[in-house]
Amino acid sequence: MDRKQLDRIHRVRTAQLNLVRAAEAEAHERFASEAALKGRIAQLAAGVAPQPSAADGVSFAAAALYRERLQQSALAAERRVADAEARVEQAAAATRAARQDQHAVEKLIERDSAAEALKALRALEAAPSTSNLSRTIRHDPC
Repeated sequence: MDRKQLDRIHRVRTAQLNLVRAAEAEAHERFASEAALKGRIAQLAAGVAPQPSAADGVSFAAAALYRERLQQSALAAERRVADAEARVEQAAAATRAARQDQHAVEKLIERDSAAEALKALRALEAAPSTSNLSRTIRHDPC
């Protein structure tokens, strides 16, 4: 591959890596948001726990219904947290794969640069010596 093609591939891989990193950051934010929501639901459920009081049966039944709905919300939140955690793991794996792809292209570029430098060095070694020419050229005395 020539240098232009390698540079183009490197730019594409870098753009892909940046997109994957952004997706991973978004997955982490979503996970944090879902975990915070789960915590808020747990706090609400704790706040509605039955308390001994002289409350009438209607408010007790309403609190029981509210607790049941909070429990359903808590279960749904746990599922969302688990899904968000799975997405975080998938995004991290995708980031590792993209980083490996980019590093592979960077190694190809380094090899190409080293090969070009070696080729230039061999060309200099094969070039005729100019030291003999400088001895034969004489200048007028100043």
